[in-house]
Amino acid sequence: MFNKIIIASTFVLAGCLIFLIALSKLGWDFKGLSTKKLETNSYEITEDYQDIIIETDTADITFVLSNDGKCLVECVELEKETHSVLVSDNALTIKRVDKRKLFDYIGFNLKKTKITVYLPSENYGNLNINAKTSNIVVPNNFTFKNVNIENSTGDVNFNSNAKSLDISVSTGKISLNGVSCEEDIKLSVSTGKVNINNLTCKNFDSTGDTGKVNLTSVIVSDKLSIKRSTGDINLDSCDAGEIEVKTSTGDVTGTILSNKVFIVNTSTGKKNVPETTTGGICKITTSTGNIIISIK
Repeated sequence: MFNKIIIASTFVLAGCLIFLIALSKLGWDFKGLSTKKLETNSYEITEDYQDIIIETDTADITFVLSNDGKCLVECVELEKETHSVLVSDNALTIKRVDKRKLFDYIGFNLKKTKITVYLPSENYGNLNINAKTSNIVVPNNFTFKNVNIENSTGDVNFNSNAKSLDISVSTGKISLNGVSCEEDIKLSVSTGKVNINNLTCKNFDSTGDTGKVNLTSVIVSDKLSIKRSTGDINLDSCDAGEIEVKTSTGDVTGTILSNKVFIVNTSTGKKNVPETTTGGICKITTSTGNIIISIK
């Protein structure tokens, strides 16, 4: 029995040694251990379209303003997990195509797949993205109508203008910068931060379980609503016709730009808000945390 243990241990040590030697030859780059190959496929779009639809699993998604006035979709993808790219029903549609057979599931890939969409103009129709583990970046070069983004695990960085914006993330961070919406913005995140800078909209609604919320220069014409189970909420130079903030565990701090009628309640924490009696309602509730708001 003892001899068998020695033999087994020898094989384990030998395997570890071979693994370390192979990894050192790859410059300690774990991605080099991937057994599946990536390929780059480019699709030039010549048909007219307004809407954009993207459905993928793991590929990162990045939008880029085209320098040559052409629309190009570049996909860095696995050989048998590619994407179809076509224009259908006035929409540029990018969808994952799984061509794997049973034996193709053997092996692993540590390299990141990605989709880069080069857009030639600045104004588009609806944008719909459905992903699972993608990082999504939309820069400040574009204007969309209705935007709907659903992502399970990954960050969403959206900086363009839209008529309305709805972003849902299970685990990841949502960042908005320089966004202007005619109508409503809805942000939902289970676990992750929300960082927003320089934003205007009609109604703002952010819900989530765990994660901090940082809002800077957010101006909402009607109602600003934030609800969290656990996480600090900070408002810096923000304002709205009506403000409602609710968190179970976390501090609510910051500055707003106009007088409000404050209705605040905390079970175990400090309360320090202006004693103003005019303006819209500002209702802040937390179970465990401080409430400290001032008018800037």
